[in-house]
Amino acid sequence: MTPGAAVDITRQALLTAFCLAAPLLAIGFFAGIVISLVQIATSMQDNAFSTIPRLVAFLAGLLALLPWMLHTGMAYAIGIFGNLGRYAR
Repeated sequence: MTPGAAVDITRQALLTAFCLAAPLLAIGFFAGIVISLVQIATSMQDNAFSTIPRLVAFLAGLLALLPWMLHTGMAYAIGIFGNLGRYAR
């Protein structure tokens, strides 16, 4: 395997991991912003009020995005395992 191929595999792995994590991180970010704005507006500083809606948003996002995440992860794995003969040289 050439160094260029190793760099390409690593780049593709990092890009796939970023593409899988970015939507859930964005959901958590926007949920946190909305919850913080609601807490500021109502002057309610309860830890459960900030944690539970954020967890529910993550769960809803995970359930909605899970088919796409599985498809993307499996496509990457199939691409890597399908080309093992090329990488072993």
